Amino acid sequence: MNQSAPSIPVAVVEDHPDDLENLRTLLSESPGFSCVAACASADEALEMVPGSQAEIVLMDIQLPGMSGIECVRQLQPLMSGAQFMMLTVLEDHDLIFRSLAAGATGYLLKKTPAPKLLEAIRELHAGGAPMSGQVARKVVAAFRQPLAGMSGPSKLSPVEQSVLQRLARGLLYKEVAEEMNISISTVRTHVWHIYRKLQVHNRTEAILKVTPGA
Repeated sequence: MNQSAPSIPVAVVEDHPDDLENLRTLLSESPGFSCVAACASADEALEMVPGSQAEIVLMDIQLPGMSGIECVRQLQPLMSGAQFMMLTVLEDHDLIFRSLAAGATGYLLKKTPAPKLLEAIRELHAGGAPMSGQVARKVVAAFRQPLAGMSGPSKLSPVEQSVLQRLARGLLYKEVAEEMNISISTVRTHVWHIYRKLQVHNRTEAILKVTPGA
């Protein structure tokens, strides 16, 4: 007898009641997902989300009082293994990189259609870093010039730059390998060299390291 895959437990933090209810309903009624917490403020999230067993947290950036960015910064140490996706109406460069620095892995615009949002949650859960197309372009554009100008022991090779640009777009190692026509093990080797040269430990730190003002 076939058994359905376990649902992805998702927490939602959103101060607009209609948006909060729409997201809660979408997750509750979509196969493969469950809404384990629905919070209307950062304070509520800090109280409810750590004990909710959420593996994905959808976070509105513009919350009353404490911002969504600061909320992620405080939640992350309390939720080992959880992934955070920012939801916003803004494509602001500063907010994007402040979110990444705080610990967010995904960044989507609120106008993202429901099927795309669910797809992004699955991707985030699988180890990806989904971003709206407009946001991804801003990320790539922001660090393309600094990469070209790096010098000394931290200088990345052209291939390493290409790998890092694809990681910034949110691609999985498998997708990077397919785009560049190389093996996944080769991608891992390039990533190891990137991390060693930049003296970082993950893709977010690597992107921030080569992005001015992040």
